[in-house]
Amino acid sequence: MVSDPVISDDLLTRGFIGVVGLRFETIERDRVVGTLDVTPKLLQPHGIVHGGVWCTVVEALASVGAAVWLGEAGRVVGTSNSTDFLRPITTGSVTAEATPVHRGHTQQLWLVEIRDERRRLVARGQVRLQNLRKAPRVL
Repeated sequence: MVSDPVISDDLLTRGFIGVVGLRFETIERDRVVGTLDVTPKLLQPHGIVHGGVWCTVVEALASVGAAVWLGEAGRVVGTSNSTDFLRPITTGSVTAEATPVHRGHTQQLWLVEIRDERRRLVARGQVRLQNLRKAPRVL
């Protein structure tokens, strides 16, 4: 799936990401793409995808992109996730794409758009991440 020392295949499938069923299709320094099949376990009581699912997709794609960009210089952690739910979905699959808005020494900001099978915008979010850089080596 990915050959990066920071992001292992196991990291992309375990935990909550695996429970939700998010699959990473493309992982690059400037772009991350994932897909998700809408299943009954992702629906809220009114029969539409739970907003927390969209927040999860946004956070996951942005975090992976940010981590790959920072590389072995450190780790990243999300500090803010703002996700807008634009179109209710009940079935089918979605594709999400994350791209960087800003990448600085201490923080990054990533934009994620989630689209349905007809390419209609379903949800849109952004995640601010803190770069936790490794301490410089002292000789």
